[in-house]
Amino acid sequence: MLLGAAAVAAAVAAAAPRAFARGEGYPERPVTLVVPFAPGGIADLTARVVAQAMGSALGQPVVIDNRPSAGGIVATTTVVNAAPDGYTALLLSNANAISASLFRRLPFDVTRNLAPVCTIGFFDLALCVDSGSPWRSLRDLLAWARAHPGKLTIGTIAIGSTQHLAAELFKTRAGIDALIVPYQATPAVLTALRGGEIDLAFEILGPALPQIAGGAVRPLAVSASRRNRVLPTTPTVQEAGVADYDVASWNALAVPVGTPAAVIERLEAAIRQALSVPAVLQRLLEMGVRPQAGTPAELEALLASEIRRWREVIVAAKIPLQ
Repeated sequence: MLLGAAAVAAAVAAAAPRAFARGEGYPERPVTLVVPFAPGGIADLTARVVAQAMGSALGQPVVIDNRPSAGGIVATTTVVNAAPDGYTALLLSNANAISASLFRRLPFDVTRNLAPVCTIGFFDLALCVDSGSPWRSLRDLLAWARAHPGKLTIGTIAIGSTQHLAAELFKTRAGIDALIVPYQATPAVLTALRGGEIDLAFEILGPALPQIAGGAVRPLAVSASRRNRVLPTTPTVQEAGVADYDVASWNALAVPVGTPAAVIERLEAAIRQALSVPAVLQRLLEMGVRPQAGTPAELEALLASEIRRWREVIVAAKIPLQ
C-alpha cells in the first residue's frame, strides 16, 4: 500500500508541471495587479474597473497593489522579480515606453523581462485653453504662435511625462517655437491655465473632463487621429493641419517572462470578457478612455514602436536623461 501511494504521489507530482503549462486550474487564488500609479488617478480608476470585471471572468479576485514611483520603476521591478505563474501582473503603460529611453539605467529590460498580454485602453490628450481665451480653434492658436515665435506657453505635468513629450512632439510637427512649462500635477496645470499663467494645456482627457464640462476650460483639439466619443465636436490635431500627429497614453497587462502561454491566454480572455461588459464599457467611456483589447503580438509591437518614438522625441528635445 505504501509503494502504491508513493507511486500515485510521484505521478501527480510529475503531472503538475504539465497541467500548469496547460493552464489547468488557473487561477486557484487571487491575482495581484501591480499598478505603477497612486490611487485615484485615471490609470488607477481604469485598472479598478477592469480588474473587478476580470475577477468575475476568472472566478478569483484581481487585487490592486498600488506602487507609484518615477517611470513606474518600482512596480515594474516588482513584477519582473515575481514568479512567472500568472498571479502577479503589471499594469504596463506608456510610461514604461518612455522610461526605456529617459533613464540611463533600469533594473530590467521591459521588452525582455515581461511577457505581453494585451492592451486595455487608450487615453487621448486634450489641448485646452481657458474659457476666456481669444483662440476659438487650434488653427487660430497656431497662426498666432507662428506669428509670435517663442511667445506661446504650454503647460504639462512633469518632464518626461506623456503630456510633456506629446507637447514637444506637437511643437516639432506644428513647426512652432513655444515654451513648455512643467507642473507637478494635473490640478496645478489646469489652475495655471485658468489663472493666465499659460496659454495652452496638454492633459489626459479624463482628468480634464470636469472642468471642460463645467465650462472653465475649452478643448481646442484631441491628440489622437480620431475624435473622442466624449467630445464628438472637438476636432483632432490632424484636422487642424498638423500632419502625422497621433498621440495617446495607454494601459495594458503584462506578466513575468516565462509565464505559460495558456495562462497568458486565460488572462487575455478575461480582459476581453471584461471589456465586453456594457457597464464596464460605459464607465470607461465616461472617463474618456478608449477600451481596446489587442493581442500579445500587437502589444509587443506597440511597446517597441512607442519606445522608438519617444526616444526620438527625447533626443530631439534634448531632454536630460535621468
